[in-house]
Amino acid sequence: MKTKTYAGIPAEFSTLDQSKIVLIPVPYDGTSTWQKGADKGPDAFLEASENMELYDIETDSEVYQQGVFLADPVTESNTPESMVDAVHQITKKYIKKNKFVTLFGGEHSISIGSIRAFNDMFEDLTVLHIDAHADLRQSYEGSTCNHACAVYEASQMTNLIQVGIRSMDAIEKTVMNEEQTYFAHEMAEDDGWMDSAIDQMTENVFITFDLDALDPSIMPSTGTPEPGGLLWYETLEFLKQVFEEKNVVGFDIVELCPNKNNKAPDFLAAKLYYKMLSYKFQDQAVDEEFESNFSEGSTTNSKFSKFKDNDDY
Repeated sequence: MKTKTYAGIPAEFSTLDQSKIVLIPVPYDGTSTWQKGADKGPDAFLEASENMELYDIETDSEVYQQGVFLADPVTESNTPESMVDAVHQITKKYIKKNKFVTLFGGEHSISIGSIRAFNDMFEDLTVLHIDAHADLRQSYEGSTCNHACAVYEASQMTNLIQVGIRSMDAIEKTVMNEEQTYFAHEMAEDDGWMDSAIDQMTENVFITFDLDALDPSIMPSTGTPEPGGLLWYETLEFLKQVFEEKNVVGFDIVELCPNKNNKAPDFLAAKLYYKMLSYKFQDQAVDEEFESNFSEGSTTNSKFSKFKDNDDY
């Protein structure tokens, strides 16, 4: 039986040892409160990826040749807390293997685990949160690991920058850093929002991208679509600038809720993921060793030293 690979790439580009990139699917949809189906997102994304051209015109590159290892899905779903813990541990395991770690959800609660792992491993982390929703509730429906709480912990533990926000509860305003929040209605009138947001970032950046940040005219397949979102080319312009100016240490993409009658949003998600990889590796030769900020002997990330000999990780 042929082993499934990301985007159907040849086996030589998909082994863990040879790959610079790891992709972790997290098909979890345990706390969403309106339209269900985000647990089907990873499979729809992977199917669309198999039907995507792997040459990127803009960067004149074929980033899959850097190697993309498709990890086993994180299937823990007994409780939101146990899922978050599993994502945290598995993400950290691959970071410590000196890989560029990416995740595809699943609902946004998975990001609590991924952000926790990257914050463990990288000093002075910025979390760039691209979303329609603030996701800043401390607890929701009896859990701190609800999708509505996706970046509350990040707001307390990291340098959180929020982009595209256009839906929130009044209680979230009490913990929100409004100077580092870019509301959609203000972005529409501000040509300088991209530069401003990047100026507020530290060197190490983790991106959590909720697909409902995009306008429903191009991304209707989410659990909670909101009008007035980002469009394709402005999104790519911003992401490209972030990757060029900062050290993006990893990212996740969440909240694809596929519609069997409309495959275009699945393909958009596949293309977005591949674009982000292309921006990350566009200046790196295929046979060039991937430089990590936490490898043994590095002075860039002193946090790593306190974890590298810990058997719990």
